[in-house]
Amino acid sequence: MIAERNLLRYLRSPDLLVFSTIQPVMFVLLFNYVFGGAIGQETGGNYINFLLPGVIVQTSIFGATQTGIGLNDDLSKGLVDRFRSLPMARAAVLAGRIIADTVRNLFVIVLMIGVGYAIGFRFENGPISAVGAIGMATAFAMVFSWISAFIGVSVKSVEAVQAASFTWIFPLTFLSSAFVPVASMPSWLQAFAKVNPMTLAVDAIRGMSIGGPVAEPAWQAGIWMVGILVVFIPLAVNSYRRAS
Repeated sequence: MIAERNLLRYLRSPDLLVFSTIQPVMFVLLFNYVFGGAIGQETGGNYINFLLPGVIVQTSIFGATQTGIGLNDDLSKGLVDRFRSLPMARAAVLAGRIIADTVRNLFVIVLMIGVGYAIGFRFENGPISAVGAIGMATAFAMVFSWISAFIGVSVKSVEAVQAASFTWIFPLTFLSSAFVPVASMPSWLQAFAKVNPMTLAVDAIRGMSIGGPVAEPAWQAGIWMVGILVVFIPLAVNSYRRAS
C-alpha cells in the first residue's frame, strides 16, 4: 500500500519524475563530450563505454537521496501520524518508500542506457550480462536508500537531509572509478578508491557491460551491500520509531 501510494505520487507529479531524470542525462552528455576527448585515450578511446556504468551507479546513489527527502517531508507534514493509526508495521512505511524509489531508479537507469545507446554505448557481453548490470545498479540504489532513510528520519528538515546526504555522496562518487581509472589518481587516493563500494560496483557493472573482471568486484560489492543493510536497516527503523 505504501509503495503504491508513493508510485502514484510520482505519476501524479510528472514534473518530479522529469526533473529527477534531467540531471543524470546531463551528466552522461556533459562528461562524454567535455571530458571524453581528454580521458578517452586512457580508457581505450571509447569513453562512453567506460563512462556510462559509472554514471549509472552515481545516479543510483543520487536517486537514493530522494528516499530520505521524501520521508522527512512526510514526517514534517504529519502524514506519518495517519499511518500510525493503521494496522501496519512501522517498518512498512520505510520499506514502501524504498520500494517505490527503487522502481523510479530502475526507470532512470533504463532511460540513461537509452541515452547512452544514442551516443554510442553498447553492451558487448550479451543480453544476460546487460540484465545483470541493470540488476546490480538497481540493487545498489535500494541498499543506499536505507542510508538515506536513516538520515531522513534522524534530522529535522529537508534542507538538512540534502546537506547531510551530499556530505558523504560526493567523496564516495568522485574518489572512485566512475569517471577516471583508479590508476590515474595519486597513490595516496588509490588505497581508498580501490576499496570504495562505488568503485567495486562500477567495476563489476563495467565488466558485465564491456568486458573485464566481474566475479571479484561483484562479490566484494555484495559484501559491502549486505554490511550496509545489516547496519542501516535497524538504525533506520529505530530512528523512525523515535521520530514518529
